[in-house]
Amino acid sequence: MEPVPLQDWMSRLPEPLLQVPLWDLSIPGSHDSMSFCLDLSSPMLRSEPPALRLLDRLLPCCMRPCIQRWSTTQSSVLSDQCELGVRFLDLRIAKKPAGGATLFFAHGVYTLITVKEALVELSAWLEEHPREVLIICCSHFESLTERDHWDLVQFIIGLFGAKLCPPQDCPTLSSCWLKGQQLIVSYDDEGVVKEHPQLWTSIPYWYANSPDPKKVIQYLDSQLSKGRPEKFFASGLNLTEDLTFVLLHPLLNLRTLTLKGLPPLLRWTNQQCPGPRRAAVNIVCSDFIGLSHFCSIMIGLNFKSLGSALEAPRTLVQPVVAVGPKGRSQHSLLLN
Repeated sequence: MEPVPLQDWMSRLPEPLLQVPLWDLSIPGSHDSMSFCLDLSSPMLRSEPPALRLLDRLLPCCMRPCIQRWSTTQSSVLSDQCELGVRFLDLRIAKKPAGGATLFFAHGVYTLITVKEALVELSAWLEEHPREVLIICCSHFESLTERDHWDLVQFIIGLFGAKLCPPQDCPTLSSCWLKGQQLIVSYDDEGVVKEHPQLWTSIPYWYANSPDPKKVIQYLDSQLSKGRPEKFFASGLNLTEDLTFVLLHPLLNLRTLTLKGLPPLLRWTNQQCPGPRRAAVNIVCSDFIGLSHFCSIMIGLNFKSLGSALEAPRTLVQPVVAVGPKGRSQHSLLLN
């Protein structure tokens, strides 16, 4: 079978999978997708624990490198993540206390790249890949006013227009292609969603809140045993640390912790199956998605539902990201 390029994997799926609702497909996602470009000179978010904010004020020379080590969960810009096969993006939006009307992303501190810049980048990527469908989950919205929400949604509608897939539909790849739809926007604010029929409600995100991969697997198994949601939902492979863990492990960072935890987490992922059944997965999110075969594994799960009629391609072409300044990257090709 021909190698499947991950940047166009949706357009290469076999015909039976084109008629499947997107919430019954296996979709790779990135956790905290914009944390590759944290601005360490920006203020810490007001929602961070008081003890952490106090330490940041008293010992910024120690705390800022610590924030970078533990708040950075990705290594490359959104378009590169999409090239790697990611189709679900976790976008945590916030406004700086004295930042005017400009919106940023945030994880502990704010990002260098603005929300509008990132969305324009995604729009350009979709133009280059007209048969790929993205899901973006907009959430958190720290310090946003009603006016900020309105302006943001109007920008999204104006930028993507007919590419938006509304929640009234039951989207399949076939139906999205027919209608020219490429983007599903989940918006974690019920009031805003009620006013804008183009927006989807919040997508549930399951995560274990633990730095131990065994506990992550136990938690996800427990959640799936209770039955999956009817539509979109995400399962997080991300390892989560608290302040105590960080202070007890001064030589560790999230990247190293993730690399150590990936083997059992990827084995668990490879054992899953998408579809409508009770314990099926849909979206699965990981940190540092370019450091492993995570996306290849997730895409391959889709072929399980085809049974013996069609086997998954033995080879997936995965762009390997070499990170440069400000999260920009260059691609080389690796055959998995």
